[in-house]
Amino acid sequence: MSPRFSARREVTVGLGSYAVYLLCRWAVVNDRGRRAALRNARRIVAVEERLGLHVEPHLQRTALPHTRALAIANVGYVTLNVAITVGWLALLYVRRDAAFHRLRRAWALATVGPQPAFVLFPTAPPRALEGFTDTIRESGIHLDTGLVVRLYNPIAAMPSIHMTYAVIASSGIAQTARSPLVRRVALAYPPAVALIVMATANHFLLDVIAGIVMGRACLALGGLAAWPGSGKRRVDGRAA
Repeated sequence: MSPRFSARREVTVGLGSYAVYLLCRWAVVNDRGRRAALRNARRIVAVEERLGLHVEPHLQRTALPHTRALAIANVGYVTLNVAITVGWLALLYVRRDAAFHRLRRAWALATVGPQPAFVLFPTAPPRALEGFTDTIRESGIHLDTGLVVRLYNPIAAMPSIHMTYAVIASSGIAQTARSPLVRRVALAYPPAVALIVMATANHFLLDVIAGIVMGRACLALGGLAAWPGSGKRRVDGRAA
């Protein structure tokens, strides 16, 4: 039997997941949490340097002269996760596509699953450290003040939930889009997000790697294949 489509249930799941996110944000975003987040960010830098993975400063220096591309990246960082992930879920819901429930489960897991890490290991983004430029602030968008900062966790860089959502959205679109071109383009979405979050100094490479691992785990637990090898559209769990 196909799962039932219920707007009330989806609103409950969506708001409930976000409520858990905000509750954990409330628990950790304070003076003590921010100090811990800076220490943990420096620890990540130290680990990356030992492993030869500390590429973010070089990547940002390369990106800074390209002001137009960086402006697009800034807007993309702020808007893409919500617009693409939630937007595609809404489209599948309207279509009554059976893949909706698997994709929504993966999204809910991605929202709730990393919260223990955010509470136990709060991590500031690279832009909070010396040697990085806060490109989003320079573009006139203030993520760490006013109402905006109350809507998200500013010290939840590890793992990158942007990357987790990107992996989930990419896999969902690649398996359910009706256009072959859209399915192919969807596979380029996670690499694009990885470049954006590092070039804008919002995540470290290790954050990105952890976000990818989290995304694939959520897809597996949600019942959606992580990377469709054939690129064929799937309908009701079967290749079209």
